[in-house]
Amino acid sequence: MNLKSSFFDRRAKTRISHDELHAAEHLAEELLASIPQVTSRPIVFVCIGTDRSTGDSLGPLVGTLLEEKGLRSFYVYGTLDEPIHAVNLAVKLKEIQAKHDDPYIIGIDACLGRVKNVGVIQVGNGPVKPGAGVNKELPAVGDIHITGIVNVSGFMEFFVLQNTRLNLVMRMAKTIANGIYQASLLYPKQNWTELNLNWLEEEKTN
Repeated sequence: MNLKSSFFDRRAKTRISHDELHAAEHLAEELLASIPQVTSRPIVFVCIGTDRSTGDSLGPLVGTLLEEKGLRSFYVYGTLDEPIHAVNLAVKLKEIQAKHDDPYIIGIDACLGRVKNVGVIQVGNGPVKPGAGVNKELPAVGDIHITGIVNVSGFMEFFVLQNTRLNLVMRMAKTIANGIYQASLLYPKQNWTELNLNWLEEEKTN
């Protein structure tokens, strides 16, 4: 949970209300405009959070929904079964770096913000900084980030997180997961791989 969203508010390239018409499509478009289009770098989503707090469950909910969809173009870490949170974040990041060669990472996390922005999904350049609002020294995550403003900041944040409506968090998670899934279907790396394989097969037969 990145409790303070003001830093990212200034840098966010896109703000999308989770319940606006075509929200998932807009998120997919922004992701496709941000991630490398043709690259050998694996695209990895790191979904941060814990199911022990409804407000902080956005990340693992997104990860679980994506895992159920079975993405082909992207890799996903952080689910309800295997959450990535403050205790294991550094270890999990090392494992991801060891498993993938120079991964392009998108960090996904919940955050608190102004009341008028609750329910807004943000996509921005640079990493998300989990724990920034609670004075925890945790690694920054991501070449870019997706954050969802799940409740209001400024007063008794832990109490606010515990009392965040799961219904809102779940609806935001579905929008984010659907956006990522749509981006995965359109991501050109898969198409380029298929074209290269077809070209190789044609060369073999000639």
